[in-house]
Amino acid sequence: MLHHMPVYVARPPCPALRPFVAVLWASTGPATPAPGATRELALPTGAMHVVVRLDRRPVRVADVGGASQSVGDAVVCGVRTRPYLRDVSAPAPAVGALLRPGVASLFGVPGHALAEAHTPLDALWTDVEGLRDRLADARTLDGRLALLEAELLAHRPGPHAPLIAHALARFAGGAGVGAVARESGWSHRHVTTRFREAIGVAPRTFCRLARFGRAVRRLSAEPSLGLAELALVAGYADQPHLTRDFGTFGGLSPGRYRDLAPVSPLHVPWSNSFKTQAG
Repeated sequence: MLHHMPVYVARPPCPALRPFVAVLWASTGPATPAPGATRELALPTGAMHVVVRLDRRPVRVADVGGASQSVGDAVVCGVRTRPYLRDVSAPAPAVGALLRPGVASLFGVPGHALAEAHTPLDALWTDVEGLRDRLADARTLDGRLALLEAELLAHRPGPHAPLIAHALARFAGGAGVGAVARESGWSHRHVTTRFREAIGVAPRTFCRLARFGRAVRRLSAEPSLGLAELALVAGYADQPHLTRDFGTFGGLSPGRYRDLAPVSPLHVPWSNSFKTQAG
């Protein structure tokens, strides 16, 4: 049992994991992301996540307006292009990691095999029960982070294929798919196919998700920022372009996002009915 510990801790991984893992985190789970919230809208980011709940209660998720389903108590969330609702009415102690793009090989599968879905971790790794028991027995949150870090190290894959590494680096610098294809010597179609297999979405979609994420984080940090200015600084052609991507990827307008005032930029408190079904 943890005593006198912070609700939430996070840190970067060790150097050997930094090409694959962005952040490790652990929570004791006594508080929801927003006071009184029972649901939240999780926005897509172009990244993958792994989470292990330590009380064995399953995570429940739903498409907006759809029925909820159980996705297990240890799951990998693949790259997504749509938001989903998550039940946060009964917070639980948990440990997890935000993963860098293209590291589905941590789980022995290509990125497209995990995209748009929550996959039970025990379908990908052996002895997940043993991992959960070790995490639950740890005396501190830092100890839990160290245990998950060691498990991720044990599954650490090799480096990205040169084409994928080059594409990710160039997309981060603002290059287009055509430029990456010309530089690589491969066709546009080949680059798109290989990228989708590794990352889980096509290159153009990946770049749009990254731009949407920048806009969401900026709006969360500066809610008084005008939407025309936000569109400009986030790399959109104009405000309608920004609004369309908020609708496509977030299922809401920039104005509604601002009104809902999420505590965490990518986790929006939600009040619509959360239908349930057995699962």
